[in-house]
Amino acid sequence: MLLEEALALLAPVPGGTYVDATLGGGGHARAILERTSPSGRCIGFDVDADALTEASRRLSPAGSRFVAVHANFSALEAELARLSVERIDGILFDLGVSSHQLDEPSRGFSFRSDEPLDMRMDRRRHLDAAQVVNTYDLEDLAGILRRFGEERHAGRVARSIVQHRARHRLTTTGELASVVKQALGRTAGIKSLARVFQAIRIEVNNELESLTGALEQAVRLTRGGGRIVVISYHSLEDRIVKDAFREASRTTRRPATALLPDTPVQPLVRILTRKPVGASPEEVKLNPRARSAKMRAVERL
Repeated sequence: MLLEEALALLAPVPGGTYVDATLGGGGHARAILERTSPSGRCIGFDVDADALTEASRRLSPAGSRFVAVHANFSALEAELARLSVERIDGILFDLGVSSHQLDEPSRGFSFRSDEPLDMRMDRRRHLDAAQVVNTYDLEDLAGILRRFGEERHAGRVARSIVQHRARHRLTTTGELASVVKQALGRTAGIKSLARVFQAIRIEVNNELESLTGALEQAVRLTRGGGRIVVISYHSLEDRIVKDAFREASRTTRRPATALLPDTPVQPLVRILTRKPVGASPEEVKLNPRARSAKMRAVERL
């Protein structure tokens, strides 16, 4: 997604050490390895063991220049320390669920087919979508749909789920989609289903909290002149990225007491994208999912 645009902002150089924080199919990592040849390295993180195995196979020609890490990007500092990497020259995040995960029947990410309610990107996690919809109380369930899905009918959908599970445990994505449609009636369209499924997926994978921590670590780990590039796909992610970059670029800090003047501080990054970069019409035509992509980038000072 946004391959050429992302590489232009990341600006990888030969011999550099870079992190692909969301390895997926390995497309971004392959391009980074090509541009950092002959001695540059790319360290690829992914919580999905299947994706990691497949990407590692594809990138095997790079030999020791590519290192696969089976971990969430929230463990960035710890995993790089384990690899004796103190500083990196850049890092790329391509957030959200991958096309492979959406298309894999056993993963339960899609409402377009009848799959087991799972939604775990990392199958080592205990919490899955079935537990969320079948065990969370009404208030918590509505809160998740409202907070992570920005669903205005969150209360109505949550009540419908609770009423249904009292008679029959929800076990598949098809059952959940049916309950959402029953709750919303004529107003239940694809967007409503997408918001509900997004909210549950974010809860299962702790996505937003992980992103916040990872961005803070990325700023600390990236050396001066290095770049941090993030591609997000919904407003909640984009807001976190925008706020994190704005905070790291501050030149003043407001004191606790309103009567005192702002304190000058050294900014940590320079914002490279005042407005987010979107996919080209040509890419959207080839990949409709790219329509919602927003890319932001900063340079470490």
